[in-house]
Amino acid sequence: MDKMVIFNKIESLRRCINRIREKTPETAGQLESDIDLQDIITVNLERAVQTSVDMAAHIIAELESPAPETMAEAFVILEKNRIIPPELSVKMQKAVAFRNIAVHAYQKMNWNIVHKIAKDGINDFVEFARLVTEKMGN
Repeated sequence: MDKMVIFNKIESLRRCINRIREKTPETAGQLESDIDLQDIITVNLERAVQTSVDMAAHIIAELESPAPETMAEAFVILEKNRIIPPELSVKMQKAVAFRNIAVHAYQKMNWNIVHKIAKDGINDFVEFARLVTEKMGN
């Protein structure tokens, strides 16, 4: 496994996380009324998901496992290989579902949900990066 590729992806993920944390307003109402914040947060959430999927795919390429057929399945494979716990796998699969909604139905976004993801769900990406970093140390 090319550790430099993973480390670069982790750094990219950290930038997304930091940008989301910097720009997330205190309330969902503030987010709903500010199109610039909506764009910044949504794009960085999409990037965080994509970067996480890319890391997962890179790790899976080194395993004796078939390639995932979907983005969400990448996290199932990591779970089956004990790289991430089941709870985080489910959360990351939900993040992929959010990404798909954000990419394909942006005008119909529920900003209360986006705000909750930006405030609380962002920690799932932090945990994912931590576990991948630990894996790299082995």
